[in-house]
Amino acid sequence: MGTVVELNGSRAVVTGGASGIGAEVVAQLVAAGCRVAVLDIAEPAAGGARADERAELWLPCDIADEAAVNSAVAEAHDHLGGLDVAVLNAAVGGFGSLLDMAMAEWDRVMAVNLRGTLLSLRAVGRTLVAGGRGGSVVAVSSVSGFLADRMMGHYSVSKAAVDQLVRVAARELGPFGIRVNAVAPGTTDTPMFSATRRLPGYRERVAERAALGGIGTPAGVAQAVVALLGLDWVTGQVLAADGGVSLWSPIDPAESLQAQSSPTADTGG
Repeated sequence: MGTVVELNGSRAVVTGGASGIGAEVVAQLVAAGCRVAVLDIAEPAAGGARADERAELWLPCDIADEAAVNSAVAEAHDHLGGLDVAVLNAAVGGFGSLLDMAMAEWDRVMAVNLRGTLLSLRAVGRTLVAGGRGGSVVAVSSVSGFLADRMMGHYSVSKAAVDQLVRVAARELGPFGIRVNAVAPGTTDTPMFSATRRLPGYRERVAERAALGGIGTPAGVAQAVVALLGLDWVTGQVLAADGGVSLWSPIDPAESLQAQSSPTADTGG
């Protein structure tokens, strides 16, 4: 125990692999020698991955649709000749206050982010259990699942639920040798995050508050996903891949000390 599982030759399913973090996960898994099937409601990004980075199989699938998910996972299993690992990445974002948000908007986000992740986990988990060889599943969560950001209540609640789903699944599937974990990205330069460009100064403020500085990249988050897939003595964990942005604290006394010592601070002289 405690070794890194060799991914070369593994058969993988990735949901939401058309763009962003999902597309980078696909590219890195292919580079590691995996055979990959993608489940996504969208078409691959135009001018996207090179031939050596592409999934072997592309299956149009709405992950909120139970029958569609079960059918797609079964087709992926049959095409690949089995299944070893899965990355549950498909998700949607949203913006709105709790008091004013239409319930249809709440339901839209929950249907994909929570219901869709559960349906994907169930289909993949059943397939792995039936295969009898164990396996590894990583869900893509978010630091929003443990932060309390205004105007993102439905998204935050959906991701907090995904984190707990991962923990429970890890206990239930552990006896079958199946590991279940999550990676929680912070602010990452993906199509979903591009909506923040309309918020003045938002990206700059986030970049300043990240311990490592800057905005995350899909490649950086995908590295964490692929690494976690291969750790054979880790399960039920949520790994933040956020450059340290979730470490920022609004009550940090060092900020006041830094402001006092700044050359531009008003010293009263």
